[in-house]
Amino acid sequence: MFSAEYFIFYENSCNFASIMRRFIIIIVLLLGITIEGGAVLKEKNLEETLTILRSELTKHYHEMTSQREEREEQTQEVFRNLTQTMKQSNQNALMLYSQNQEYLFDLTYACHQATEQYQQFQHQQMPFRDFLKKTDVEIARYDSLVNSLKQMPTNMLSEEAKTNRNVCLTLATSIMRTLEEDSQHMTDYIRYYDSTEQRLKNMNDYAQKRYYDIQTSIFVNGGDTYIDIVRHLKEKWLTMKEVMQKKYTTDKESRRSDWNVYWIFGLFLAIAFYALIAVLLNQLVYRFMPKRFHTEEFLKKRTSIMWATTAITLAIIMGIVNHYIDQNFYIMASGLFVEYLWLLAVILISLLLRLNSEQIRSAFHIYAPLLVIGFVVITFRIILIPSELVSLIFPPILLTCMVWQWLVVRKHNQNIPRSDMFYTYVSLTVFIASVCCSWAGYTLLSVQLLIWWIMQLTCILTITCISDYLKIYEEKHGFDQKPITQTWLYTLARQVVMPVLIVWSVMLSVYWATDVFNLSDMCWDYFNKKFINQENLQVSIVKLATVISLWFLFKWLSKTILALMRLHFEIKDPSTAESRVVMGKNVIQLIIWGIWLLGTLAYLHISVAWLLAISGGLSTGIGFASKDIIENIYYGASLMTGRIKAGDWIQVDGTTGKVVSINYTSTIVESLYGEVITFQNSQLFTKNYKNLTRNHGYILVLIPFSVAYGSKAGQVKDLIEDAVHNLRHHLIDNEKRIRVVMTEMADSSINFQLIVWVDAVKKVYVVSDILNCIYDTLNANGIEIPFPQRDVHIKSDK
Repeated sequence: MFSAEYFIFYENSCNFASIMRRFIIIIVLLLGITIEGGAVLKEKNLEETLTILRSELTKHYHEMTSQREEREEQTQEVFRNLTQTMKQSNQNALMLYSQNQEYLFDLTYACHQATEQYQQFQHQQMPFRDFLKKTDVEIARYDSLVNSLKQMPTNMLSEEAKTNRNVCLTLATSIMRTLEEDSQHMTDYIRYYDSTEQRLKNMNDYAQKRYYDIQTSIFVNGGDTYIDIVRHLKEKWLTMKEVMQKKYTTDKESRRSDWNVYWIFGLFLAIAFYALIAVLLNQLVYRFMPKRFHTEEFLKKRTSIMWATTAITLAIIMGIVNHYIDQNFYIMASGLFVEYLWLLAVILISLLLRLNSEQIRSAFHIYAPLLVIGFVVITFRIILIPSELVSLIFPPILLTCMVWQWLVVRKHNQNIPRSDMFYTYVSLTVFIASVCCSWAGYTLLSVQLLIWWIMQLTCILTITCISDYLKIYEEKHGFDQKPITQTWLYTLARQVVMPVLIVWSVMLSVYWATDVFNLSDMCWDYFNKKFINQENLQVSIVKLATVISLWFLFKWLSKTILALMRLHFEIKDPSTAESRVVMGKNVIQLIIWGIWLLGTLAYLHISVAWLLAISGGLSTGIGFASKDIIENIYYGASLMTGRIKAGDWIQVDGTTGKVVSINYTSTIVESLYGEVITFQNSQLFTKNYKNLTRNHGYILVLIPFSVAYGSKAGQVKDLIEDAVHNLRHHLIDNEKRIRVVMTEMADSSINFQLIVWVDAVKKVYVVSDILNCIYDTLNANGIEIPFPQRDVHIKSDK
């Protein structure tokens, strides 16, 4: 049964924080009292100095006198709180040192209470010694002041100065005595404080040793195999019966305990009563729910909805009652049961959101074995069942649930989604592993394994539900078509929060699983333990998870900033946006990922000294090797500042093409003939490229044509200018005048040139249209177009 050492105050840990806060406030007030509000400096004579000193001492004395009663009450409260903390530590010590090593759950609870109180005490260190040091300095200062006033000759002073000197001596003496009293009180506080701290430290050290024993028992040594237990069933049964009678049989004294067997039965009766209230409340809600909510899908899922809402309602009711009930066993047990209800509610809500009405029933069946075994484990923990009974009854229960899981997998696995099918196979695997562990003698390890998977599955289903909801929300609001200024918060949730939850869910599930048995302190120590602890590298599970989480955050930052930058450039100047984005992308990524890398190196305590040594030795070789690269980067930055942008048409070595992309080392051009050519940035500068579209997209074209002698030059000029102008060709810059000039009077023709601005890209098409126009115009007006002629004379021999 539960013995008298279980009389502890669970709320001690909660009250301790408030006690420490009061300590801090009081210490600050006491420190403020010892600080002078003013100072006495060198005055014009001794009499004036005594007058100023009297004023300052009088002011300070009145402040101390007015606060004396309040200060004495506060110091007494500090003393009472320290005494109470000492009593609480004594209670925890009695509970911890009197535990039977066979009562594993009891022992882990006691160890947890001891370590938790010590950790809270460590987090609230009091500045007693600092205050004492400052007080001693003040006492020495006032002692010197008193001696100085006593030794001051009075025969050279005026009557007023004598009076001021006597008053100052009296005030300084009184203030010094008050400070001495405060110092004595503080010395007492320090003695009690050190004593409490030492006691808590001893308890914590003892608890850590017991934690190590428990860890060894669970993960290393184990116990008898279940085959051995069955072989010696009679002896085991008698031992277990004796342990149960000893633990749960109550006498007159033990009935006063907060942990006696009556509270256990009372708790389960209370749970049944609260569950009945939760069912009735949900029935009333569904009965008076508006008819528009009674859809066909709702009616098909009504039973499952009732289960989920009842679990939530019951958890809320127990949480409210737990807030107002001051009973240690009920606080511990109800907290565990509320956690189980949360797990149950999350699984049910996940099924409701993800599955249709035809799949709900099958899904509930495949998760039922896990929920049942979870309830069994929570019950074992709540009633603090002895290890002998766990080893005797849990392996058969576990084997039964494993067979149950296998049967429901075979029957219902084809009627559920692929993801849930995967989870069921993992659950079956965990059941098989747990059964093997329990039958091999590692019963508590099998319990830990099952609780971990239940917690992990709950985290997975929770994250899956949130992820599915975010996806539906994205499709509903069309976030893929909206600018980053409207979707940055959504992308933060989707690209940062969700992956980080996945990373930390593994540790969280393990932590929850160990917390069921009050082993969370040991678990957290392992998470923070540096499994690589070298001078230049320190790695722990928490550090790795933090680094990975920050990677997701910085990845989102990089994408978001780049999207905002692209939006800004497109609004400011769409024609140069792409080039500026390429230039800014490299700079932003360098800054963001540089910060992440430097932060990671510092966080993992990775020394950069070896990096500096290597880079120093290779700097000369790298400099020569990277000469061309640096040159290309320089020219690339010059190009991206505006000389060339993606979409421009350029001409290099007689090749005309469209700029596809520009980066810091090369420029990619797609030629008119469909060829994709990559130019090093330095090549574009050395080959004097031509940007055909940099100004306005038009280039000046000279088109030659000729007429025969005898034609009127002025008429030809006017006819051709008017004809080409009247074309109104959309690829000709009509804002610039079309001109015809005579260039030469050749041997057999008069030569002209047509000067016109045409589209740089489609020049060949425009020239063709203009030549057709010239030809037709000259023919229509009877103007001869000369061409080479030769007279051939044939001579015959006669």
